[in-house]
Amino acid sequence: MAGAFDLSALKDRPAPPPAAEAGDGRGGLPPIVDVTTATFEAEVLRRSSQVPVIVDLGSARSPQSVALTRQLGQLAVEAGGTWIHARIDVDSNPQIAQAFGVQAIPTVIAVAGGQPLADFQGSQSDDQLRKWIEAIEQATAGKLTGPPGAEPVESEPEEEDPRLIAAEEALDAGDFDSAIAAYQAIIDAEPANTDAVAALRQIKFLARVQNVDADAVAKADAAPADVAAQIEAADVELSQQNPEAAFARLIAGVKRTAGEERTQLRTRLLELFELFDPADPIVVAARRKLASALY
Repeated sequence: MAGAFDLSALKDRPAPPPAAEAGDGRGGLPPIVDVTTATFEAEVLRRSSQVPVIVDLGSARSPQSVALTRQLGQLAVEAGGTWIHARIDVDSNPQIAQAFGVQAIPTVIAVAGGQPLADFQGSQSDDQLRKWIEAIEQATAGKLTGPPGAEPVESEPEEEDPRLIAAEEALDAGDFDSAIAAYQAIIDAEPANTDAVAALRQIKFLARVQNVDADAVAKADAAPADVAAQIEAADVELSQQNPEAAFARLIAGVKRTAGEERTQLRTRLLELFELFDPADPIVVAARRKLASALY
């Protein structure tokens, strides 16, 4: 259900100012509000830019609705305005129920930033409700403005890994060997450290391209059968921000070679692919061409 609602019909209606702007005695938001079609935009859509709004769609005719509304109200008071319990009587406000696509009552929908985030139908235990609301708060943490007058929460700055600092300092100094050794040490200790793996690939490429002749491309063009020349030229083309040319050169080499030479060209091409996002369209297209060249 969540995210599939069209709430535009409930916007731009004349409405009184949101209740908290008149003050709730504590300088924050009232934890419980009764919402109608006329006040929906102000009390739900606008307010949800500050804190999550838990929209409670029910009816006094339904004992389940009454019980759930009582549970949510108690939790909202305990929360002290960190989220709002918006009570809506579907009998008096059928347009809201229709906009949300309500098929059964009670239905509860979390709204944040003007958009439905999650929902459920039927009764819930207190423990289930608390866990569901905690998940909503975690999902919206740092993404909403917070209650009026609330002090912004400053996150603690993350402490930098001294191993990364050493690797970056070596790279800044142009000491590729030390930078490679530093990142390799991180990977040896943490094989799943994807940042270190990606950094190591980039640095190895940079270190390698430093030693390639500036006229490597011209030499390779003049000697298409020279596999080593094609590999060096591809490095240069990639360093010049021309990955299409680098990939095309190596794929052409794969097509006209066999055995160990083909393996060398293919291996270097795969290494160059790893410097990019696998979903990059240039890489996706090159992988298709490589597959065709091989088979």
